[in-house]
Amino acid sequence: MYILLCSDGTFYTGSTKELDRRLSQHQLGEGANYTKKRLPVKLVYYEVFNRIDHAYYREKQVQGWRREKKLALINGTPELLPKLATAYRDINGSFRKIE
Repeated sequence: MYILLCSDGTFYTGSTKELDRRLSQHQLGEGANYTKKRLPVKLVYYEVFNRIDHAYYREKQVQGWRREKKLALINGTPELLPKLATAYRDINGSFRKIE
């Protein structure tokens, strides 16, 4: 599982069996459509798994995170992850009824 920093400052999260080959594909514009439009990209984080299905599961998990939580992972501050897992609705403490 890996995270790329795109030229526009956004993150792309993916998974692969061959990280070096996949990074080359991204840089050549042969990767995902998302990165193709945001070149160049830079590898900022990766995790290694024994099974690709575990990497894929982790990819989907991290893709759902907001930017601040991804930054905590990238910056090596995992102690911040539980706090950053709080939903926005819980931070505000109020709910609005839609009529």
